[in-house]
Amino acid sequence: MQNALLIGLSRQMTLERQMDVIANNVANANTNGFKADHSLFEEYLNSNAREDNFIGADRRVSYVQDRGTFRDIGQGPMEATSNPLDVAIDGNAYFAVQAAGGERYTRDGKFSLNSTGQLVTSDGALVLGTGGPITFQPTDHDINIAPDGTVTVLEGTARTDSIRGKIRMVAFDDPTRLTKLGANLYDIGSAVQQADTKSTVRQGYVEKSNVNAVSEMTRMVEVMRSYASVASLLQQQSDLHKSAIEKLADVPA
Repeated sequence: MQNALLIGLSRQMTLERQMDVIANNVANANTNGFKADHSLFEEYLNSNAREDNFIGADRRVSYVQDRGTFRDIGQGPMEATSNPLDVAIDGNAYFAVQAAGGERYTRDGKFSLNSTGQLVTSDGALVLGTGGPITFQPTDHDINIAPDGTVTVLEGTARTDSIRGKIRMVAFDDPTRLTKLGANLYDIGSAVQQADTKSTVRQGYVEKSNVNAVSEMTRMVEVMRSYASVASLLQQQSDLHKSAIEKLADVPA
């Protein structure tokens, strides 16, 4: 009976952590460039008896253990916005930005201009170009962002393009090794930067979250039902344990 209780508790603990992961995915279903996380589970075998006076081999008890999470780096759907400052990456690269803690990376290309004319993310982090932050002049208009990230404008009454920079896109050997920091930003973690020659940007689009909201809600219901089922099993085992103790303590007259 004790083994059943321990196995049930281990299952409830992993279900609780799985629910946290699913809830975070659902909360970010509309976050631009968000990448969904999924739980990893494995069977953990342990013997409940270790004394030498047991006859025969001990029976191994199978517990549930959550190894961690893995990130779905699949590209989210593109949404047209008609905003010339919005850009989406078609490929596996990331935008490089200058945040409070240093250089960070993001897939959220919903950009705007700050009070000094610099290109920034929705949270105010500076978007980095190959030569540093990208800055516009007050007279700039007709902003154009080429597929390779080159930013050109028409300045004042000029009819020729003026280059304001080139959006820096960074690729990694294994994007799953990037560390999530919140605010839709990543730290390089244990990933290694590498040259990227395939990724391009699309002006007037943003990449939406790759979370499948319907699938995540279905998984959430499944986890809730599993948790309730395990709770019912634990209650039955507890009642059985209580009944056994009461009968063993019942001394015949």
